[in-house]
Amino acid sequence: MNILVVNDDGIFSSGVLCLAQALQPFGNVSIVCPDQERSAISHAITLKSPVKANKVNFFDTSLEAWAVNGTPADCVKMAIEVILKEKPDVIVSGINRGPNLGRDVFYSGTISAAIEGAMYQIPSVAISLATLKPNPNFSIVEPLAYEVFETLFRHKFSPEAVLNINLPYLSKEMVKGVAVTPLAMDVLRYQYVGLNDPQGYLCYWLSDHLSELNFEDEESDYYKLRDGFITITPLQLNMTNTAMKAKIGKWFQGAKQSY
Repeated sequence: MNILVVNDDGIFSSGVLCLAQALQPFGNVSIVCPDQERSAISHAITLKSPVKANKVNFFDTSLEAWAVNGTPADCVKMAIEVILKEKPDVIVSGINRGPNLGRDVFYSGTISAAIEGAMYQIPSVAISLATLKPNPNFSIVEPLAYEVFETLFRHKFSPEAVLNINLPYLSKEMVKGVAVTPLAMDVLRYQYVGLNDPQGYLCYWLSDHLSELNFEDEESDYYKLRDGFITITPLQLNMTNTAMKAKIGKWFQGAKQSY
């Protein structure tokens, strides 16, 4: 099995090393990541400047790795269309520092890289770690990642769905299990905070309020992750609202005659 590993934290983040090591027992791992951190860049691609891919020494391992001066979505496109000799069988994005929950799916470069993979009809997974510490010990959760992928790779999952996985920052012995959860879309995690700049002008920064939030929905991704579960949320690639499509279609039946 050929596995493509991507991320949004940059080619030399500890999370991507941990992920590559966890995936090595399952097949041939190739790494294509941004040359610097590209967090919260969503699904942007580079249109008005050249994109370059440079082969790099990946943490003194024998793994083949490339650094791309673009976005996570660029990395996937470059890997499939330019860099790799064979189309990957699966794409895994991460391990992201910090969880991706609820509305994060629209902002996250980690998840967008997996979505880009699904757009090529390749089964794709995004995986994140529930800690905001500057230098988390990813080796603690490497066994968790390995066991999750061991189960996933025993089954076939459709490339039409992207799997969003969040790992609690806990040892294997402390984890309660795996919960398949919906996104808590009503949770407002990022909020603007007003600050004065050195010249006294008011400006605003987005502040992450994750540690202060309370969650009432016990089945949501937020709640289950905080409760000590690994969470998996299947995301639907086709965003068309089919019910609304049919409804609006009826509104405009015969509309051409009125123009």
